[in-house]
Amino acid sequence: MKKAVGLLVALFALWLVLSGYFKPFLLSLGILSCLFTVYLASRMKLLDDEAVPLQLRPSLLLYWGWLGREVFKSSIAVSKVILAREMPISQQLIAVPCTQKTEMGHVIFANSITLTPGTVTVESGNGRFLVHALTEDFAAPEGFADMGKRVTAVEAR
Repeated sequence: MKKAVGLLVALFALWLVLSGYFKPFLLSLGILSCLFTVYLASRMKLLDDEAVPLQLRPSLLLYWGWLGREVFKSSIAVSKVILAREMPISQQLIAVPCTQKTEMGHVIFANSITLTPGTVTVESGNGRFLVHALTEDFAAPEGFADMGKRVTAVEAR
């Protein structure tokens, strides 16, 4: 029941933000569509820890803030590489160890690497990710280690 209510609140908040309608009739239609979606998810037995990760809620928001700053900083660095007269590109494939325990932790870590400009997660398996980096600076293991620790902290809470 807790997961159903959490999903309902998240869906309605998303509906409200994306629609921007505050008229009573449209609000009631939004609530009905969210209720129907939660009902269907419940009937399909989709309300589990991966579909509705309530355990990640507070720490994940802090992580998203940190990740947003990292994406912004990386975007500026990639722009400098692209706008340089002679592009200092030194593409590399590196193996990044993943210490996360759950599949959700692995997904968050791999997607975070891919979201950060200049890096793309190419392959996963055997406790590591194969990452393509645009330059040597983007391939620095300290950045991946810091991101991995933060994802593990989100996962542990």
